[in-house]
This record gives sequence, structure tokens and C-alpha cells, in this order.
Amino acid sequence: MALRVTFVAAARSSPLLAERFEDDRPLDGAGWEEVLRAAGGLLPLAAAELRYCSPTPRSRATGDALGYAPLVQLALRECDMGRWRGMTLGEAMAREPEAVDAWLADPRSAPHGGESLLGLITRVGGWLDTRPGEADVSIVAVAEPSVIRAALVYALKAPPATYWNLDVRPLSTTTVTGRAGHWNLRFDRAA
Repeated sequence: MALRVTFVAAARSSPLLAERFEDDRPLDGAGWEEVLRAAGGLLPLAAAELRYCSPTPRSRATGDALGYAPLVQLALRECDMGRWRGMTLGEAMAREPEAVDAWLADPRSAPHGGESLLGLITRVGGWLDTRPGEADVSIVAVAEPSVIRAALVYALKAPPATYWNLDVRPLSTTTVTGRAGHWNLRFDRAA
């Protein structure tokens, strides 16, 4: 009687551009090419009974390009970065070094005026725990890497600082199985 939730990391915008907090850039040509190259391995996930995505342009475009026709889930949005929205980590550090240090050190801290890391983890975990479905239901969710990292920390009941040690690559998949409050990380063998 387990749900299977497979997260697909959204394709990225140009790798030449700096990664920014709450970056709403759409997929560019390089991102579309990545999706097309990865499509063969990701298309079977379109058979999932439930298909969702983050509200970001990249997540929606990735899900649509893969034929998922996903439903947007606001709970899968990126962390609200308050006044740091649109900045790179380096830009925020240059303007508010003590605030950035506090944010990186304390998962309950939100010196930017937005959401704390713990808030993000709790919100995404709440979404995961409230997925509808019966036994053996499969779900696919296209989301930003930061959201997937939060889901993994929650599912594994890992300390919030673990978030910083997870590397979720664009168009990678990560699967958790279980039910509310009891999740397992699943590794499948390569096809």
C-alpha cells in the first residue's frame, strides 16, 4: 500500500547564466535541447496516474515538453527569498554578509524577509504527505532542484542542514515510496 512519487528536476536555463534565487527565466534553446535529449528515458513517466509540476516556467515547460500535462502545485514553488529574489548568492553575500551567514547556518532563519529553509522543507513535506491515491499509485512531479532537495530531506527525516549536501541535476529523477510520515528513497536499476 505505497505511493510512488518520482520527482523530475526541471531543465535549466542557460548554464552560462548565474543561478539566481527564485529565478523565473523560461527554458532557453539549451534547456529545450536538454529536454529533447532526455525525453526517451523520461517519457514513460507520463503514464503516472497523477502528474504535477512547480509553478516555475521551467518546470511547466519541462513537464509539457515531456507530455505529462502536469497540474501546477503552488506548494511545490521555490523558497520565498524575500528581498534576495533575483539575486545570486554572491550578490546577497556582498550586500548582507551577516544575514547570508545566518541563513546558511540556521534553518529557521529568514533574514531576507521570506521563508526559512525549515519552512520550505515543511511545506514541501506537507505536499508529499497529502498526495491522494490508493495503493500502488504512481505520481510524477516536475520541480526545481531546490524543491526536490527539500522533499528528500523531509522524506528521509534528515537534519535540515542535509539540504546543502544534496546535488539534484537538471532532468534527473528521484523516487520516494511510502505514505504520509513514512517515506523511503528508491533506487531503480538502469534500463
